[in-house]
Amino acid sequence: MKKKQKWDWRIRQEKLFEASKKWFTIEPILVALDLDKKMRVEVNISDYVMGGVLSMECEDGKWRLVVYLLKSLNKTERNYKIHDKEMLVVIRGLENWRHLLKGAKFKFKI
Repeated sequence: MKKKQKWDWRIRQEKLFEASKKWFTIEPILVALDLDKKMRVEVNISDYVMGGVLSMECEDGKWRLVVYLLKSLNKTERNYKIHDKEMLVVIRGLENWRHLLKGAKFKFKI
């Protein structure tokens, strides 16, 4: 898409759109949390944004997404040293998902 280009939606675009919808809905995007299953917290941070996911091990042995976190860093946080940024995202993840992790049957991994 370009600013001065006319919008063009034809059969080819419709087929690609329908195929995309199919692939996004084949497997669940999010699963419901089960406190009796193993969980893990995965986090990462860059110079401007932090992110993380809380995953759960399902019956088939695959880890699936339960909930995610994405947040921009403020001006002060952007100046933190990298090890402080890494700890910040771990703390934010635990704060956000405390109510989910507190009742877990198994110890969770970070």
